[in-house]
Amino acid sequence: MLTMWGVFTSLRMLVVVFLLMLFTVKLLIYYIIKNTKNYWEQYSTPHEKTTFFFGNLARVILGRLSMAEYLQIVYNKHKSHRYVGIYQFQKPTLILRDLKLINEITVREFDKFPQHVLYTSEKADPIWAHNLFAMPGNQEWKDLRATLSPAFTSNKLKTLFYLIDKCAQSFTEHLLEKNSLVEVEMKEAFAKLTNDIIASTALGATCNSLKDPHNAIYKMGVNTADIAKFPKNLKFFMNNINTKLTELMKVRFISEEVRVFFQKIIQDSIKMRESTSTFRPDIIQLLMEARKGQLKVDTGADTSLEIAAVSEASETFEEKSAKIEITDDIMTAQAVIFFLAGFDTSSTAMSFAAYELALHPHIQQKLLNEIRNTMGKEGEKLTYQIVTSMKYLDMVVSEVLRKWPPFAVTDRTTVQNYVIQPAAEGELPVPINSDVLCLIPIFAIHRDPEHFPNPEEFNPDRFLGITKRPPGFLPFGSGRRNCIGSRFALLEIKIALIHLLLKFEIVPIEKTPIPIVLSKTNVNPISDRGFWLGLKPRHN
Repeated sequence: MLTMWGVFTSLRMLVVVFLLMLFTVKLLIYYIIKNTKNYWEQYSTPHEKTTFFFGNLARVILGRLSMAEYLQIVYNKHKSHRYVGIYQFQKPTLILRDLKLINEITVREFDKFPQHVLYTSEKADPIWAHNLFAMPGNQEWKDLRATLSPAFTSNKLKTLFYLIDKCAQSFTEHLLEKNSLVEVEMKEAFAKLTNDIIASTALGATCNSLKDPHNAIYKMGVNTADIAKFPKNLKFFMNNINTKLTELMKVRFISEEVRVFFQKIIQDSIKMRESTSTFRPDIIQLLMEARKGQLKVDTGADTSLEIAAVSEASETFEEKSAKIEITDDIMTAQAVIFFLAGFDTSSTAMSFAAYELALHPHIQQKLLNEIRNTMGKEGEKLTYQIVTSMKYLDMVVSEVLRKWPPFAVTDRTTVQNYVIQPAAEGELPVPINSDVLCLIPIFAIHRDPEHFPNPEEFNPDRFLGITKRPPGFLPFGSGRRNCIGSRFALLEIKIALIHLLLKFEIVPIEKTPIPIVLSKTNVNPISDRGFWLGLKPRHN
């Protein structure tokens, strides 16, 4: 009897402790929400009304609205303001609308806003924390950026041209094997192409993913690219709930399987090159040279690829001799991020390009005419100079990136307290500290008729005669944290389109999604129903 009473007492105590803990957690959540949800109010900053827990992201998190569409709605709703405040869960977030303000934060005040939001710690995920995109904007990042920049100069791209071109030729030759109309889901097909290009140019590996879709590199690429999709992309939002939570839970974006796989490829490649004195003009070679202190600066870069999309992408650092210690984790981290960028975003841009050309046959024919005229009647062998001389191709690719930017949004966080000074009637000073996230809504800016008239129209002629990046055109970001591989991405997109158009007419089919419905489960703009198109072989 006493034993039963003892058990009952213990159970009652457990219930009491549980209820006390629950009450404490509720108080803590209330305290946090109460103290964060008035951030914009206290500075009279225009802002969106919030909901419990999710802040302003309920429809995005619950899969009712894509991130791109949500930001566009908020952006358009506040046309008279330079910025608008929202809350991503508990995190005060400022959406920047004004181009001058964006330039102030990303360029002029770069030293105060040198980094993206830090999603996890080096201890939790050393591979993600060491990649060029995710690193804090400290001296280590500057040194690594200076180390890698020579890999993406125009002169270096010329040396990689043959490898990219060879992959693109193999891609079209495989599609031609049926010699009839082929219905293709272009995102998957282009992902296999970009996988082979990155494998060849970054890792020194050779594969043909269309013929062998089960090769290890492609499978690992698919695995790695999944971080942008639901539910894995929820990890990106955890930091907005509480920064300590991501540290406590040791959130990882790159799995141990991916780390081990890429690290082995890199180590094997290094051993092979050192034992055979083999030289390849790729990322691994650059990092090997930097590790040995033998990195040479490319001072002879030309500007033939300085098109509208990348006119701001030239290296802006004065640091020319990197002093960073190149560890295995750093080398692996760069391989992973280049795979993410090349595998996913480049293949998405190619898919949108093929889609728009299929829906606009007159543009497709005009582009084909330029390709044929530039290459000559005899089908002159494609070269770097030929690709970069095609002006209309440049306009088409720029318009694809304008209408369908690879990233819906980019961000900046500050390492110093900063105040946005009033510049319009009714504005008050807005303090920005390290707890506040600044968002640049690229997708919304690209669809703003103030910057691009008739923004829903696919019109390459809007880039006619433009040699510098137009105001508001931000497909690769802005300032020193823009995409280091933008020239590489543009080159592979152009080469792929040239080979595809020379061999095929791209046509809509019954499964072609018209109009495009943006995915609710991916943080970046992509079709919810794929990119189904028909490829009709050309016989003339």
